[in-house]
Amino acid sequence: MKLAYYPGCSLHSTAIDYDESARAVADTLNIELVEVPDWTCCGASPAHFTNTILSLSLPIKNLQSAEKISKQMVVFCAACYSRYKFAEKSLEENPQRKEKIKEILNIGSIPDVKTRHFLDILMNEIGLEKIQGQIKQDLNGLKVACYYGCLLTRPPDITEFDDPEQPSSLDNLVKILGAEPISWAYKNECCGGSLGLSRTDIVVKLTYDILLTASEAGAECLVVACPLCQANLELRQEDINKKFKKNFSIPILYFTQLLGLALGVDIKSLGLHRAVVGNESLLRNKGIT
Repeated sequence: MKLAYYPGCSLHSTAIDYDESARAVADTLNIELVEVPDWTCCGASPAHFTNTILSLSLPIKNLQSAEKISKQMVVFCAACYSRYKFAEKSLEENPQRKEKIKEILNIGSIPDVKTRHFLDILMNEIGLEKIQGQIKQDLNGLKVACYYGCLLTRPPDITEFDDPEQPSSLDNLVKILGAEPISWAYKNECCGGSLGLSRTDIVVKLTYDILLTASEAGAECLVVACPLCQANLELRQEDINKKFKKNFSIPILYFTQLLGLALGVDIKSLGLHRAVVGNESLLRNKGIT
């Protein structure tokens, strides 16, 4: 399977470990990721507040480049995913906007490319049965809180992926890897990703609620599908501990990292060493590494 790959800003900077593990997992599953040439920021998350036309032009420009590679473009960031899906839907429903974007970008037609999140590809193209058949390392009952965040599955008429209120794709994936997805109430609550710089007070409270709920439910780590969620949940733990008198040290892992471990990918290729909150002792104690 050959897919156009849009890394977005995060996977080339603060989420290099996501990029590394994504490429390693894709290679193991015989998925060819071809990076979109000369890609630009898609505008997530502030562009649509600044200029609607700009927020539509940026994704469509990248899709134009992606069309030369494949009819499907895969993204890993939930914020990017949301932005692309919004752009696609907006132009489908508004012919005037579509013509405006074509004029601005000087293109004859809107690219015929569908944006998909990598988790969607794994679930609905590769399939759990095939993935399970390639597992080399059981995750030995690792208790995982699967955190979807608010952009991966909502709004459902835009994202068209998983149940918006009771998503299960991550849970189903980690379960076949030999981990134990815990039952908890905050799996799709907002972490405050877009407020990371402007309202850290709100972010600290939101991430505290998520981590507390996961911890009380017995989670040994959280698994995420978005670099903004990962950064908030990992980097805010020190602030949370100071403000709420806690002692959180909960690893926040990308689903691609857990999948890579189960598939027997070389651990050096998964970016686990880049974590701020250490994961080495947990994985070692569970007999995973």
